[in-house]
Amino acid sequence: MSGLILVADDDLAIRTVVSQALIRAGYEVRATGSAHVISRWVEAGEGDLVVTDVVMPDENIFELLPRMKKARPLLPIVVMSAQNTFMTAIRASERGAYEYLPKPFDLDQLVRIVGRALAGSQRETIAPVVEAAAKTIVEDIPLVGRSAAMQDVYRVLARLMNTDLTVLITGESGTGKELVARALHDFGRRRKGPFVAINMAAIPRDLIESELFGHEKGAFTGANQRSTGRFEQAEGGTLFLDEIGDMPMEAQTRLLRVLQQGEYMMVGGRTPIKTDVRIVTATNKDLVTLIEKGLFREDLYYRLSVVPIRLPPLRERLGDVPDLVRHFLKEAEKEGLPRKTVDQAGLERLKRHDWPGNIRELENLVRRLAALHPDDTIGLGAIESELAVVRRAAPRVLEVKSAEPAPASGESIEAFLRAYLKTHFASFGDDLPPPGLYDRLLVEFERPLVAAALAATNGNQVRAADLLGLNRNTLRKKIKELGIRMTSAVG
Repeated sequence: MSGLILVADDDLAIRTVVSQALIRAGYEVRATGSAHVISRWVEAGEGDLVVTDVVMPDENIFELLPRMKKARPLLPIVVMSAQNTFMTAIRASERGAYEYLPKPFDLDQLVRIVGRALAGSQRETIAPVVEAAAKTIVEDIPLVGRSAAMQDVYRVLARLMNTDLTVLITGESGTGKELVARALHDFGRRRKGPFVAINMAAIPRDLIESELFGHEKGAFTGANQRSTGRFEQAEGGTLFLDEIGDMPMEAQTRLLRVLQQGEYMMVGGRTPIKTDVRIVTATNKDLVTLIEKGLFREDLYYRLSVVPIRLPPLRERLGDVPDLVRHFLKEAEKEGLPRKTVDQAGLERLKRHDWPGNIRELENLVRRLAALHPDDTIGLGAIESELAVVRRAAPRVLEVKSAEPAPASGESIEAFLRAYLKTHFASFGDDLPPPGLYDRLLVEFERPLVAAALAATNGNQVRAADLLGLNRNTLRKKIKELGIRMTSAVG
C-alpha cells in the first residue's frame, strides 16, 4: 500500500509517533501542527488521506472539515480527539469524517483504518447526521463517558444514525439502554417523528398484542371502541421495545410478520395496515438461552439483532464515574437542589465501588448526596456514610414461603414496631443511625408485607395485588426491587 498521508496535530510527540507508524507501513507523510496548513494542503489537491486532531491552536478542525470535504469530496479524513464524548463522535459523523479515533488509540488500529480507507473497502464516510439535530440536543447530551468501552458504543451509534436498521441493545439493568435508543432516534433522520417506548415486562401477557397493534371495537370483551396501538402511534418515528425477552410467543410471531412484510393487523381487524417505523429493542436477558429453551423465536432474534449493541456495566467503565457524577450533580441542580461538587478522595472511593445497580444506582446515590448533605463539597465521609446505608438497605433475596417473625399473640403491630425500633436504635450505641432512616425502614417493613401477601395467595400476583390494593404492574416492580424470589408463582 502506498500514498501520501497528511498528518495534523499540535502535539509534536503525537505528530511524530503517528508519522513514524505510517512511514513504517510504507506511506509517505507530511505533518503539520496547524489546522489552516492542513486545510490549505487539502484544497491544493495534495494528499490521499488526512489524519487530524480536532482541537488545534489556530482553529477547531470541525470548522474546517465541511470546506475540506467540499473541495475534496472523496478524500478520507480520519479524526482523532482527546475529547472522547458522544458529541465528538456525532460531530465527526455529521461533518463527513471517514472514521473517529479517540485518544489514546492503538497505532496498529490507525494503520489498519488508513489501509482500509485507501483501499476503498468501506463506504467513503460515516453516514452523515443533519447538523441541526446535534445543535438542538447539544445542551442535553444523552450519553456520558470517555472510556474505551463507551467509545466503541459511540462509533457504532454514529454509523447507525442515518439508517433504519433494527438494533438490539443488550446490557444489565441500569446501564442506560433506553438512553441509547433515544439517542438513535434524536440524532437520526426520524427525529421529527415520534419516539414511542413500551416495556414488555410491564404489560400483562394477554394484552401485549392489543398494546402493540391496537384493536377494533368488539375484538374482545371490554373492547368498547377502536384503540390505536404503539405501532400506529410511532408511525414515521421509532418504536422502542424494552425487555423484548419477556414478549410472549404469539406476539413474537406477529412482530416477525411486521419485520418481514412491513404490515400488521389490529386485534379483531381484517385489513392489513402498512407501517413505517424503525424498530429498536433491548433486553437484559440472554436471548440465545431463551431460544434454546423454546421461549424466543430464533428467526425473530436474527431479524432484531441486525446490529447488536452491548452496553457495558459500570464496573467495566469505572473511569467514567467522575464524569457521570458531575453530570448527575448538574441535573440535580437543574431540579432545584443546591450546587455541589465531590472532592477527589470521594471520587476515588466511588470508583472503587462495584455498582451492582449500574448507572441507575450511581445516579440515585448522587441525588441523595446532593439533597441530604449540607456542605458544598461532598467528601469521603459523606460518601462512606451513604454507601453504608446502601449496604444495610440492600434487598435480601427472600423466599415467599418463608415468613417474617410475627408479633406475639395479642400484641398490636404498633407495639411490635416500637419494640423493633427501640432495638434498632440501641444497636448503634451512643451514635444515631445514618441519615435516610425513614426510607430504609419502609423497605424493611414493606418487604415482609409483600412476601406475606404472595405467600397467602400461593404466589398468584393478580390476587396478591388485589389483596394489597396495588396495581399488578406496581406489585411486579416491588417484587423485583425488594428481591423477593417467587418459589411458587402462579400469576
